Amino acid sequence: MKLKCLIIDDEPLAINVIKSHLEHVSDIDIADTFNNALDALNYLNEHEVDLIFLDINMPLLDGLNFIKSLEKKPMIVVTTAHVEFAVETYELDVLDYLVKPISLPRFMKTTTKIFRKYHNLMNAAHHHPERPYLFIKIDKKKLKKIFYDEILVVESLKDYLKINTTSARYIIHQTLSSFTEQLPSENFIRINRSYTVSIDKIDSLEGNSAEIGGMRYVIGRTYIEEVKKRILNK
Repeated sequence: MKLKCLIIDDEPLAINVIKSHLEHVSDIDIADTFNNALDALNYLNEHEVDLIFLDINMPLLDGLNFIKSLEKKPMIVVTTAHVEFAVETYELDVLDYLVKPISLPRFMKTTTKIFRKYHNLMNAAHHHPERPYLFIKIDKKKLKKIFYDEILVVESLKDYLKINTTSARYIIHQTLSSFTEQLPSENFIRINRSYTVSIDKIDSLEGNSAEIGGMRYVIGRTYIEEVKKRILNK
C-alpha cells in the first residue's frame, strides 16, 4: 500500500526539493502541496493522509501551531532551515527533523523511519483492534459512548429502553426494535417482545429461560428455537 503525503512550505523551491527526493521513493504518493498551513488544514478537514512534510516558519499559521491544531495527527516530518525548533517539535511527537538544504541520503534515512513507523502502527492496529461502540442520547444535551461488549440486556419500557451494561444502567427514549437494528446481529438477539440480549453474556439456558449476570429472562415461545440455534452455532 502506498502512503499519501502532503508537502507544506511557503518556498516553492523547498517543495520542489521534496518532490524530487520522492521520485526515488516508490511507495509514497504526493496527495497535494500547499504554500500555507491554513489551506492544508482545510484540506485535512475533508481528506486523510498518512504523512506530512512540514515547514515551520510560514505566514498566517506557523508549523508548530499547525501541529497543535490537528485533531488526528498523521506522521509528521519537519523540514526547516532553523535548528532551534528541534526540541519543541519532538515534544509534539514529530517523526523526524530535517534541516535545509536536505540532501537525498539524509532524506532516504527519513523514509526508512517513515516505513518502520507505519508498519508498527499497522501491527498495533492488527493486534489491538478498536472496540466497536455506539452513542446513546441519555438526556437532551448529552451523548454517551457505550461499547458493544459491555452491553448485557436491553429491556423495553414501552417507548423507552433500559440498557444494562457491565458498569451502569441507562434509560433512553427509543423503541427496542429500532435499537436492536443498530446492534451487530452476530452478537445480539431478541429473546422476547421486551428483551434483546448479548449472546456472549448468556451464562446458561434452562427450559425457556436464559441466565445473564445472575438474572433469569424468559425466552418467548416464538423465539426459543432461534435463540438455541444461535447460541449453539456461536
